[in-house]
Amino acid sequence: MAHSALNVLNAVCPSLVLMEKMMASFRKRSGKWQVRIQRQDFPDQCKTFLLRSDAESWARKTEISLDKGQLNSNNPHTALKELLHRYKKEVTPKKKFSSVEMYRVNAWLKHPLANYSINKIRNVDIAKWRDERILQKKAPNTIRLELAVISHLYTIAKNEWGYESLINPTLQITLPKLPNGRTRRISANELDLILKNTNSVLLRPIVIFAIETAMRRSEIASLEWKHLDLENRTILLPETKNGDARKVPLSNLAINQIMLMKNNHPIKIFNITAHAITIAFRRTCKRSGIEELPFHTLRHEAVSRFFEKGFSLAEVAAISGHKTWSMLKRYTHLKAENLVSKLD
Repeated sequence: MAHSALNVLNAVCPSLVLMEKMMASFRKRSGKWQVRIQRQDFPDQCKTFLLRSDAESWARKTEISLDKGQLNSNNPHTALKELLHRYKKEVTPKKKFSSVEMYRVNAWLKHPLANYSINKIRNVDIAKWRDERILQKKAPNTIRLELAVISHLYTIAKNEWGYESLINPTLQITLPKLPNGRTRRISANELDLILKNTNSVLLRPIVIFAIETAMRRSEIASLEWKHLDLENRTILLPETKNGDARKVPLSNLAINQIMLMKNNHPIKIFNITAHAITIAFRRTCKRSGIEELPFHTLRHEAVSRFFEKGFSLAEVAAISGHKTWSMLKRYTHLKAENLVSKLD
């Protein structure tokens, strides 16, 4: 009945029906006029103006554009997993460490939140996810990096994919606090257990090489034969985490580990991904009964050993690639017993 009445009204006075459909809402807030246009199957259109007349003018133009199909009609009820798949295809491959982020995206795809509509995910949902990860004893920085994926996805969707009304649910929650600095050193016994208990033919030389060079996991995984200079005992890292190239000096022990890989692969020295290094190291630590020892601790150990050998700040920074002393200090914890001889 109501449908028939609407059809009659549309035939008699179509402008009235159009006005009903195009109604925008206005409200004054903090001395400014906010206008909102809501349409089914369209993201909400919102904007703020100093004058109501400007708000009304924008509303009229926007409503006309909506009727003509000139504005994006992306469905705000799209599931998060659909955008995650698009993000994985279009955004992640362009990043420097795309393979690492790929694992984070895949982890989100497996979480129940991936089935939620993007406009239905609230701050409280993200906070609950954060608390779950904390209970799972995930490192604070790991949680932060996983959240960064969703935050960037919402930013891209809002700014580039036409979901203008999206509100990023990650921006208002409290992030896990990062530790003040790394104090964990690896003991001689722990190192011995790791080298003995690994089932990976690559992990043993990689662990030794990491302690000898202070290289990051991703840097070790990216090493290529063409960048090795045996005559000068150096190897070039053309692309590092901070964006600068770095040439790293190699000890005899580090060179020995490289030469063990001579027939391993024609291009890569250690033919393994950064993620695979993490998995192999984690399994070996578990098998050895060692807790709370991420692979990155080896970099911390290497830097500390360099200082204990008497290297200067500038020399250590040149090897490790740290930009500032404050950054380097987070990874440096000298053993007092190794400094006693220097007192005399």
